[in-house]
Amino acid sequence: MAKRKRNSTAEGAGKKKTPDTTITFISRKPEWAVTQPPSSNSEPLDLLTAKTYLTSALSQFLGLSGTAIPFDILKLQAESLPVGAASARRKTRNTLWIRVPHGDAAALIAAVSSWVGGSSGDGGSSVAWKIRAKGSWLGALVGGTGRELFAQ
Repeated sequence: MAKRKRNSTAEGAGKKKTPDTTITFISRKPEWAVTQPPSSNSEPLDLLTAKTYLTSALSQFLGLSGTAIPFDILKLQAESLPVGAASARRKTRNTLWIRVPHGDAAALIAAVSSWVGGSSGDGGSSVAWKIRAKGSWLGALVGGTGRELFAQ
């Protein structure tokens, strides 16, 4: 039986093989979801009032189990909107960034988007929420492409 001669290291040193596999990272079940519901209220909104409104929406939609859904308000932003000269009051757009457990995101979106609340007092106005964006990653909502798809 004849023995085969192996390639010497000098011959194989110039040929370096690159790996053929590509590593891909996929997160199938993210722990949190982030939503961005702006308010239709023209009054500036504070964090305590926003939390009260959100808890009220969850309570009215799901009852006692709705109040058990945990959520975090990540950011509250109030923007002044340009108003015509005839109106003396300045309008503001209140935008909230909310973090909620991923499994409860659908319940929060349904509760918030169907809820209309009101404020009491002189000239009180109704408050309604609209979901502008929802995603598993905050970075994709803030700096991702496709911002033109969401209401401004």
